[in-house]
Amino acid sequence: MGQHVLITGGAGFIGSHVAQALVARGERVTILDNFNDFYDPAIKRANLTYLPGAVVVTGDIRDRPLVDRLLGEGRFDAVIHLAAMAGVRPSIQDPLHYEDVNVRGTLHLLEALKARPLTRFVFASSSSVYGDRADVPFRETDDIHHPVSPYAATKRAGELHCWTYHHLYGIPVSALRFFTVYGPRQRPEMAIHKFVKAVLEGRPVPFFGDGSTRRDYTYVDDIVDGVLRALDRCAGYEIYNLGESATTSLSELVGLIGEACGREPLLDRQPMQPGDVLVTYADVSKARARLGYDPRTSVREGLARFVRWYREQR
Repeated sequence: MGQHVLITGGAGFIGSHVAQALVARGERVTILDNFNDFYDPAIKRANLTYLPGAVVVTGDIRDRPLVDRLLGEGRFDAVIHLAAMAGVRPSIQDPLHYEDVNVRGTLHLLEALKARPLTRFVFASSSSVYGDRADVPFRETDDIHHPVSPYAATKRAGELHCWTYHHLYGIPVSALRFFTVYGPRQRPEMAIHKFVKAVLEGRPVPFFGDGSTRRDYTYVDDIVDGVLRALDRCAGYEIYNLGESATTSLSELVGLIGEACGREPLLDRQPMQPGDVLVTYADVSKARARLGYDPRTSVREGLARFVRWYREQR
């Protein structure tokens, strides 16, 4: 067997894809997931069917004794930390919970790694740390002192704690800023999943603002490739953008979803929401140069694959 990797949140959308890729290349995988009810836990349990041979531990990253025991006994070569409370809008409603899970939970893992400083740590950050910037594309060296949601603030705090523990204890860290990931197994509350469901059921799509907001939508296979490359080359402390390095407006996205579904979308027009930003756009030149990251899946192709998967699930 290859290296032993712990994936927190490994039963979730991105986590299950990363775990599947690691299992496929012969790695030993242990998953830590609390199967919470942010969305139907049955969906996460179904994701486990793609992970033959993975060891699954049901538990919470906020459970300090559990984390200490697991990392003490597991002899892990690396930790891929994907467990988090996700979503900008819900974080505005419950910021204390987001802080507790995303910041305190991350600190529990880093504290446990103090005694194992050779263990590589891959931290899932977010494009939301860039805030509402007009200067695009976003670069890892940009000034990011103005997050516009509690979720974004917790992800930036996680990056800072990772730096501190690297500085003090030498833990190798790759912090990955994901840009709007989509694809099969995407969480049901995320926009593309909701839009496809609405279009196929003949219901209006919730359409925020005038349709001009733009996102760097990144297909999950490209993200997984970036995560594995960052894992394999994890040394020192590095931050990488992982995006498609292209933008799609909300209007264009809905049109492409209609095309993939073969139906004309109906729109439920609503105002912009607090915490939303006008654009996300990744400069991935650092990840290309350092990791060999090369995203290949266009939004049109990725949406077609997602719609095929969605119809198969139904």
